[in-house]
Amino acid sequence: MTPSNKSSANKLMKSNSTDKANKPPANSKGKPAMDKKFVKAQPGQAKEMLKILANHYPDAQCELNFGTTFQLIIAVILSAQTTDVGVNKVTPTLFKRFPNARSLAEADIDEIKEIIRPTGYYNAKANNIQRCARVLVERFGGEVPKTLEELTTLPGVGRKTGNVVLGVAYGEPAWTVDTHVQRLTRRLGLTAEIDPVKIEFALQKVFPNEDWSKYSITLIWHGRRICIARKPNCPSCPINHLCPSAQI
Repeated sequence: MTPSNKSSANKLMKSNSTDKANKPPANSKGKPAMDKKFVKAQPGQAKEMLKILANHYPDAQCELNFGTTFQLIIAVILSAQTTDVGVNKVTPTLFKRFPNARSLAEADIDEIKEIIRPTGYYNAKANNIQRCARVLVERFGGEVPKTLEELTTLPGVGRKTGNVVLGVAYGEPAWTVDTHVQRLTRRLGLTAEIDPVKIEFALQKVFPNEDWSKYSITLIWHGRRICIARKPNCPSCPINHLCPSAQI
């Protein structure tokens, strides 16, 4: 591996292990979105905004394609530094060749790399998903554990990935704080925190736990479709009358 590849791999592995969010995207004026003055929403206002958004996106769900919980956790690891669309292009081939933890654990690493190459950082990602598969086989009988504490012991899995698995696969209350949720929670005035873990804990205090997983995915959908980073489509937003950052 060349020095530049080593640098990229180290960067990705650090990102996967901690699930740290990327540098906040710029807003329409070219300044970091996180640097804008924070205006806190009142508890009732916050709950009303999320209720409206949930009704606006009744079919919101995880946009990664998977057939089993094992396939979900592998897809989430692969989604680092790329889009769900990009991951969905490679996982049909990957999961056809290696449908479970044991088959991926025993796979030829070069074949894995070639399959997932389009997702970027393929050297580090291939190592992460194979190491994850091996730990699943060795410690959990090939099954994906059902607690955040156990999930975060897996290679390439941090709180964000663990919470995706808990919420999507197991129906457990979990806040998935990805870059969209990190950005929107501040923009909507839900919390002034910018650290993903602190955001997660702050949101737990505002919303009932039965809504955590649903609201996570709802915010992700809203961030991808209307409340985009650089130029939010405020005129089309169903909560522009409540949002403290609305530009209308």
